[in-house]
This record gives sequence, C-alpha cells and structure tokens, in this order.
Amino acid sequence: MQEQTLERILRQGLEARGLAPDELTLRRFRIYYENLESFNRVMNLTAITGEEDAARLHFLDCAALLDAAEPGEASLIDVGTGAGFPGLVLKILRPELKLTLLDSLDKRLAFLRDTCEKLGFEDVKLVHARAEEIPEGLRESFDFASARAVARLNVLCELCLPYVKEGGAFLAMKGPDAESEAKEAYVALKTLGGSVERRVDYDIPGTELRHCAVVIRKTGPTPKKYPRRWAQIKKNPL
Repeated sequence: MQEQTLERILRQGLEARGLAPDELTLRRFRIYYENLESFNRVMNLTAITGEEDAARLHFLDCAALLDAAEPGEASLIDVGTGAGFPGLVLKILRPELKLTLLDSLDKRLAFLRDTCEKLGFEDVKLVHARAEEIPEGLRESFDFASARAVARLNVLCELCLPYVKEGGAFLAMKGPDAESEAKEAYVALKTLGGSVERRVDYDIPGTELRHCAVVIRKTGPTPKKYPRRWAQIKKNPL
C-alpha cells in the first residue's frame, strides 16, 4: 500500500536529518494534521493547509530544531505556542520530553488540549497566560524555551529567557535575517543573562526556504524586573 503524501514527505524529510520515524510517530503526525485541519475550519490557527505544505512548512521546519538541541527528557516551554509549533512537533519526535505549552488565547489551548488527548500525551501541561506575565513557579525553571514567532530576537529574548534556568537554552526559530537580529539583540542578551552559543542554518526539504535556529545559552540569572509589561517592551525594546 502506497504511503499518503504527509507520511511520505515526513519519512523522507526526517530520514534526511538522521531520524528514523516509526509507525506510531507517523500516525501521531497524521492525527495532529487532521485535527489542525478540522479546527482550522472554525478558528484561525494557521494559513498553511494541505498535506504537503503542513508536512514541510510546519512539521519538518519544527523538526529541524533537533539539530540545534536534543531535548530528550529535558523540560521545555514553548512560549506563544499557537497551534503547538514547535513544541508539540518536538514532543511527537521525543515523547519523553517534559513539555509545557503557553499561549494567551484560550481557544488555541482548547485545540491543543483536544489534540494532546488524541495523541495520548497526558503529561503535556497547558498554560493560559501572556508570555510577559510569568505564572508563579515557572520563572527560570525550564531546561529549554522555544519560540517560533515573527517578533525580533531582542523582544523574544525578553519574553523567553526569564523562563530558562541557568545553563539551559532558548531556541529561537528565525529566518534568513538571523545574523543581523542577533547583533541587534546584543544589549538584550547582556541584560537578560544570555549569550548566542551558535546558530544552525537548515533547508526545508522540497522547498527553496532556508531557516535558522539560534541557540541562546542562559549564562546568568535574569533580573527580576524582566520581562517588563508588553507596552514597555514594544515601545522601548532592549
């Protein structure tokens, strides 16, 4: 029996990254995709639809984060997770990952709650909050934080680094402008206790797109006054 488009693209793309997806992994991606398509008909979760685009532009793009860090059994908070990218993709690929998904919109969390239930992930924690309003007990408590957002890196650092414990890392998914954003974020990094450790450039199989994952190591504590309120961050970014 011939593989469906989603499974075929994922198998080829993951194998090209040295990953060997088993049938459970591919089945979970199928469940994720179908639930995303279903919910997307009644709420705005993503502009990317269809098996080929979802496989390449969502799943394989997020999977490339494993080239930047192998989280394994580590704890990771996905800040502003939206429809679960990249956090839930990493959980499917590394089920032992201790995952927390944070988002400010309850309707997105309703989708994630339903999806996690269908995937059999009872251990994923869902947090309804704005990124800058760190819930009690979450400050500097994670091995990794991740973000796949359009905000500039200096802004993302203020929102995400406060969640990461010393020695951990913030994994920022960026486009081809990552180098200039990293230079722009110099003051933010110095202020927040972070340092760019490396960047991992990667191609998305089957496309001409080239993206980048920036690994920012947490080298010291983040001062308690950060993150500031969103209005301040937006008006006067570090």
